[in-house]
Amino acid sequence: MSLAPISLLLVSGSLRAGSTNAAVLRTAEALTPDGVETVVYSGMAELPHFNPDDDTEGQPLHPAVAAMRDGVARADALLICTPEYAGALPGALKNLLEWTVGDAGTYEKPAGWINAAGPAAPTGAADAHESLRKVLGYVGADVVETACRRIPVTRQDVAEDGLIANSEARAAIQRTVTALAEHVRRRRDTPERG
Repeated sequence: MSLAPISLLLVSGSLRAGSTNAAVLRTAEALTPDGVETVVYSGMAELPHFNPDDDTEGQPLHPAVAAMRDGVARADALLICTPEYAGALPGALKNLLEWTVGDAGTYEKPAGWINAAGPAAPTGAADAHESLRKVLGYVGADVVETACRRIPVTRQDVAEDGLIANSEARAAIQRTVTALAEHVRRRRDTPERG
């Protein structure tokens, strides 16, 4: 069994200060099981608009794109928490995912997500998460179904320390992180078939 720590890259689809999505990921970071390390990705606002002409061999990448790709490459898995805007993924998150196509950084990369829309949201941001499923499928990510769940969160659930205070939500966040880490461990411990 592998003893190397598992690295999770946590990505919030929201650029908003005080985002409940970011609070969910901070809580995930605080609740990670032993043997799991987390990195919160914070460079989404610096990414330029995706243009295939800027992603060609021999041309230097924008530093923010290079840093993002490096973070994805170093991670064993991705955990995304995103809101829904105008019935789909926020443009900034879609832009980030488009930048992962050129280097196939998400290909076979385990990925999960938390849907943190409030309990009053009519669809629970289902359209955003179907969009996310479609895009992750297109880029060849390994979607870990046991690490994809809806955990309704309101702004009132965020404590002064910036973490989710609701015990049921915290337990569900912890189950999500654990499921993603266990999936990575199983992949590590399964011999590759030739």
